[in-house]
Amino acid sequence: QVQVVESGGGLVQAGGSLRLSCTTSGLIFGDYNMGWFRQAPGKEREGVICIKWSGVVTFYADSVKGRFTISRDNAKNTLYLQMNSLKPEDTAMYYCEVGGGCPTSAGGYWGQGTQVTVSS
Repeated sequence: QVQVVESGGGLVQAGGSLRLSCTTSGLIFGDYNMGWFRQAPGKEREGVICIKWSGVVTFYADSVKGRFTISRDNAKNTLYLQMNSLKPEDTAMYYCEVGGGCPTSAGGYWGQGTQVTVSS
């Protein structure tokens, strides 16, 4: 059974930083392309940043370029999202997607999400 678990969300002031983590079980982590998505209240889920199994980053949403970075540690079965210079508009539930169509939210395995709230 595949499990995807996000962690690291929280409340942070504008300009601050957070690092999200995503761990998986039940699959060979290093075989999968992965990505981070987010969904703010009243908005559709959007792809934020995507990474291939090899570590090559294939997509950045314009809104996060220069502020967010993605990385993965295949030995630890963990995906990371480093978020710097956070803005109130970054407030959303953040989801890890494994093996889907990042940046389109089609298919793959998903976690339950971790909430990020940025106060002004």
